[in-house]
Amino acid sequence: MLTTESLNNEKVDIRLYSPQALAFLGDAVYEILVRERIVHRANMPVNKLHLQAVEQVRASYQSKAYAVVEPVLTEEELAALRRGRNISSIKPPKNGTMQDYRRATGLECLFGYLYLKGEIQRINELFLMIEEHLEQGE
Repeated sequence: MLTTESLNNEKVDIRLYSPQALAFLGDAVYEILVRERIVHRANMPVNKLHLQAVEQVRASYQSKAYAVVEPVLTEEELAALRRGRNISSIKPPKNGTMQDYRRATGLECLFGYLYLKGEIQRINELFLMIEEHLEQGE
């Protein structure tokens, strides 16, 4: 789990950050949560750890995660999610759909936004929700 100890506690106006910058940071936040969870579950060769992580950070998986969290977000969080989803310069990877990639970028933007606001508890809460729903195959 992330903690507030890793944050610079300066007040920042998050609206000044581009959605691309928020998604860039959110991608790292989301991936560290995935990697931490995988390592805590099993001590295995790095290649196996990597394959499990890649599965959960790809756009199609994050698109499903987007659908899990969207209904429980506040208006402010929804605005961050939409800012990322609506980035016009998005180019999807060769193995994904534009919708999945946009939704994944929205999710990453949300995680970056929450991280910069210092809302680590909320990040962990949303990640746990994603984990629970997607592991049950919902």
